[in-house]
Amino acid sequence: LLKNTKTVFTIHNLKYQGVFSKDILGELLCLDSSYYSEDKLKFYDGVSFMKGGLIYSDLVTTVSETYAKEITYPFYGEKLNGLIIELGNKVHGIVNGIDYTLYDPRKDDKLYANFGLTNLKKKAINKMELQKRLGLPVDENILMVGLVSRLVSQKGLDLIKWVMDDILNINLQFVVLGTGDVQYQDLFNYYSYINPGKLSSNITFSDELARKIYGACDLFLMPSLFEPCGIGQLIAMRYGTIPLVRETGGLKDTVSNFNPDTLGGTGFVFQNYNAHDMLFKLEYAAKVFYEDKKAWTALMRSCMKYNSDWKESAKKYKSLYGGLL
Repeated sequence: LLKNTKTVFTIHNLKYQGVFSKDILGELLCLDSSYYSEDKLKFYDGVSFMKGGLIYSDLVTTVSETYAKEITYPFYGEKLNGLIIELGNKVHGIVNGIDYTLYDPRKDDKLYANFGLTNLKKKAINKMELQKRLGLPVDENILMVGLVSRLVSQKGLDLIKWVMDDILNINLQFVVLGTGDVQYQDLFNYYSYINPGKLSSNITFSDELARKIYGACDLFLMPSLFEPCGIGQLIAMRYGTIPLVRETGGLKDTVSNFNPDTLGGTGFVFQNYNAHDMLFKLEYAAKVFYEDKKAWTALMRSCMKYNSDWKESAKKYKSLYGGLL
């Protein structure tokens, strides 16, 4: 019945593969032992569902163009990079988008005050109200940095850990929201305890608070070790919050580095996975924030004008699916 059906397999994150004992072939999938071979589902001493998806689909997509290239390298390839190289032109990168009706600072009812390109000054109301809620000193003129993330090593939290004292020596407020590995939860809770006026640690999942952080902050920190696409930077840009990111995966595809000569760009970008490179970029961002309001406002406007609507990505998916038929 389904033998002529075409299949497109999308990799979100190659790290999470579904690797199981070979017994699962017969017990769950009703497949015989012939599928336990290197050219099929065998993956070291087990089987990989991800490998099966890659081999048996007609096309493979990933969630950004850069990630599609990165997973051909051993560092990003999670032991499947050789197979992905063999797949060649079967692999395509299409960057994720966000729902513009769901994420709209002009209409978002979770914000303290709605704002847009025509009334950017109202963004400051969100900052001051969030400061009150989180017990931070109320000051619309201080740099507020947000981090909304799963608290895992992939998200670059080791970089933050190495230079946390230096970060808190900058004239800023740091707002963290997320859950994850205990070591990172403890890290943010500890520094929040000893620096209650500078760091607010919110170890929970809350879409409502996340929206308020996106709407209130000036800068959004996303120093990922690797990032298939990333949604946080896209939402932040939509809300006029400037992303500070590492140049990897979808972050490279969606955030362009600030150019002080032309006032171009949509964020602050560093290349090497290095804590002091990140810190240097954060210090530079703070310098621009405090010393060049014209440049900062231009960056905010560029972010809000950046098009990450799903409609653009959907056109590429439609073309890809149509080409299979």
